[in-house]
Amino acid sequence: MGNFPWLTTLWVVPLVGAVVVLAIPARMRSLAKGTALAVAALVLVLACVLAVGFDPAGEQYQFVESHPWIPALGTRYTLGVDGIALVLVLLTAVLLPLLMLAGWNDTTPPEPADTARPSMPRRTTHLYMALMLSVEAMVMVSFTALDVLLFYIFFEAMLIPMYFLIGGFGDRLGDRRRRSRAAVKFLLYNLFGGLIMLAAVIGLYVVTARQGAGTFDFREIVAVVTDGGLGADAVVLHALFLGFMFAFAVKAPLWPFHTWLPGAAVQATPAGAVLMMAVVDKVGTFGMLRYCLQLFPESSVYFAPVIVTLAVIGIVYGAAVAIGQTDVMRLIAYTSISHFGFIILGIFAMTSQGQAGSTLYMVNHGISTAALFLIAGFLVSRRGSRAIAAYGGVRKVAPVLAGTFLVAGLATLSLPGLAPFVSEFLVLVGTYPRYQVAAVFAVLALVLSAIYVLWLYQRMMTGPVTDGNEHVRDLVPRELAVVVPLIALLLVLGVYPKPALDVITPAVDQVLVTVDRPDPVPPVPPEPVAGGLGTDTHGGTHR
Repeated sequence: MGNFPWLTTLWVVPLVGAVVVLAIPARMRSLAKGTALAVAALVLVLACVLAVGFDPAGEQYQFVESHPWIPALGTRYTLGVDGIALVLVLLTAVLLPLLMLAGWNDTTPPEPADTARPSMPRRTTHLYMALMLSVEAMVMVSFTALDVLLFYIFFEAMLIPMYFLIGGFGDRLGDRRRRSRAAVKFLLYNLFGGLIMLAAVIGLYVVTARQGAGTFDFREIVAVVTDGGLGADAVVLHALFLGFMFAFAVKAPLWPFHTWLPGAAVQATPAGAVLMMAVVDKVGTFGMLRYCLQLFPESSVYFAPVIVTLAVIGIVYGAAVAIGQTDVMRLIAYTSISHFGFIILGIFAMTSQGQAGSTLYMVNHGISTAALFLIAGFLVSRRGSRAIAAYGGVRKVAPVLAGTFLVAGLATLSLPGLAPFVSEFLVLVGTYPRYQVAAVFAVLALVLSAIYVLWLYQRMMTGPVTDGNEHVRDLVPRELAVVVPLIALLLVLGVYPKPALDVITPAVDQVLVTVDRPDPVPPVPPEPVAGGLGTDTHGGTHR
């Protein structure tokens, strides 16, 4: 595809688009929203071009761009994608236009109380759309960066627009003070994790400097690791690994670093919450797979049992706590904690099936969570309450909304035929050969997920129509334009995940080569002999 800078264009377009949206006159809210949607659609087109031009059988990193950046620090502006990064880039590009449509009216100003004194024009809509485009730009750099320092800068920078999306454009039903607290908690948790990671990034540079010229080039460091190691003490490498892992565990989030997520998800708008859980948080699990495992393979193996244990606790904890929730949005947020546990479990099982399943799970979780959270958000915006007890009989007055909610809920519990089933099955199958007990406990979450999803649907959608729900409207065309593509993707990837796995599997295999963890070989039972006879060492038979 020539020397065109596709990856740079991929993140510059939404960043420039954010500036253009902010420059539109304040009164032209519709133009600002339309421009932002057009920019997000253009990014989707660029991502599709990358997907078409990507060769799964080719080099590990493709569309590579590398230019001098800060030579004195041994860092370069280097971008490239492998199969893992490509599917996450596509996930981001697909979701952003849908989230903009879903949040089309999130910033519609209320009618002024005094009609004689109309409200002054505000740039709320412009800023909201610009922040979403900014997050998209920074996430794209994080998925494609092949320089550790470049990755770190954008890994941290994306917190700023997300903070304002949560604190400044939160759910209208929430209290402003609670929203501010949730935004601050999100920022402080992730900033603290980022500071720990910064120390590890600096330490990694010092270690590479002892081998020669210090560098942040990810591919160069991995090559040194593969050839014989970084030459540092195991204790130092363990500490560096934990620095990276801590930041990613907070971002993902991994139990017990998850406490910021439910509050942030509930206080944000549904579109903002999905952007956080389905896109931004995936940078954490992506970082584990790319940086933790490949830069510190021995430390990854050493700490894998502990991380697998935490992942299983998160799986069961998230599902169990979700059952007891009375707030529909908080319930869905807790399900994500359980799903992130599955993703992390597959990563640190360190098998080809487990890691392929985890990567596919990142994509499928993004789609299923977007569908369930947005449909629930559409319903909450009609009724004006997040309380599950406020609903009942919705399927009688809004059958399409109830039906799509059921499909999204069944996807969340990994029903066969829907996308999450394939990825969850691969994670469990890939985990069992190395961590049998962990796989068994993880299966328990399947039962718990059936409880919270089906019970939620029963309470909200079935039975007689409760007071206040008589006039709940069904999905309108704009909302259908959001929901239908998500449901279609859940069905297509549930029935035919091969194209995605064909891209993911070679990249996962390369990760396992770097970590030097081949798949376990199952024991081969002795071949049975007819009549129960065996052959002795002298060629005779015995019973």
